[in-house]
Amino acid sequence: MSAFTNTKADRCVHAGRHFFIIRDAYPVSPGHCLIVSNREVSDFFELSEDEHADLASMVLVAKQLIEAEHAPSGYNIGMNCGISAGQTVMHFHCHVIPRYTGDAEDPRGGVRHCVPGKGYY
Repeated sequence: MSAFTNTKADRCVHAGRHFFIIRDAYPVSPGHCLIVSNREVSDFFELSEDEHADLASMVLVAKQLIEAEHAPSGYNIGMNCGISAGQTVMHFHCHVIPRYTGDAEDPRGGVRHCVPGKGYY
């Protein structure tokens, strides 16, 4: 049983056919959301074809929910797949992280900075 199993009813801000959306319990920025699979699979690569097809529309729903309350100037969208990639909750979830001008001194490289020292090119 994953950390998300009992979350849906408590913190769900949107429910869809294959996924539900919650606010991140430890947000990186104001509005940070998670798209969580209804089915308990470990990561993106275990989602079905139907789930893969539905995921993009859920990212757009998360964006709408965020923008109803906040005015971000950019987004990071990502998922950790496997322990080596930093995944700690082994139930598929996709982060939709709103970004704001000035929230990082130098945001260039974005998600490339997941491996220290490798983000700059």
